[in-house]
Amino acid sequence: MRILLIEDDELVARAITMMVRHEGFAIQVTGLGQQGIDLVAAQAFDLVLLDLNLPDMGGMEVLRALRGRGADTPIMVLSGLAEMDVKVATLSYGADDYVTKPFNKDELVARMHAVLRRSQKPVSSLIKTGDITINLADKSIEAKGVRVDVTSKEYQIFEVLSLRKGATLSKDVFVNYLYDGRDEPQLKIIDVFICKLRRKLTVANRGRHYIETVWGQGYRLRDPAEQVEEPRAA
Repeated sequence: MRILLIEDDELVARAITMMVRHEGFAIQVTGLGQQGIDLVAAQAFDLVLLDLNLPDMGGMEVLRALRGRGADTPIMVLSGLAEMDVKVATLSYGADDYVTKPFNKDELVARMHAVLRRSQKPVSSLIKTGDITINLADKSIEAKGVRVDVTSKEYQIFEVLSLRKGATLSKDVFVNYLYDGRDEPQLKIIDVFICKLRRKLTVANRGRHYIETVWGQGYRLRDPAEQVEEPRAA
């Protein structure tokens, strides 16, 4: 299970991280609402833990943005506000649960498990696009049944494109996914990774890679039946 925690208080974030890891979950943390939105757009999380008081935008705004973009990831709001109207508002905007700070560790973990049980869906580790298949379990890519030799960054690029197939992803989304806020390079490095990945897929898949450039916005992966014309390899 993968958890995203959107919380700017370092002490609280550290405590929750320890709780979550103790339960055997993987967790990613950001203190910014916009980065949280980008991460949910780019990655597959099983649960989002969302603080309402963030430095760049309100947690309620984050919640509305996520649900407005069609994100169906379960969201638990963590807040020091105990007012009933706040709780009602967050639930009406699409939150799955509301936990008031300070909270008891056992209660938080139990409610996380409850939300996860309600939302659990069977998920295949294989995502197929045309004749290209990515295996999320063993982190490999095949074209026409033959493994494609890619670097870890090239794999991650194709992974996020496959997880959000059909969606246009900006270079910022890719950078967040590849570097998790650490030692982030210039955005043009994404063009380099895309270019190399396209070449490898084109060779392995008889001239097709299915990765489209959306000029001025980013890149997207589309099934061949949805493509009007074959995009040029970079």
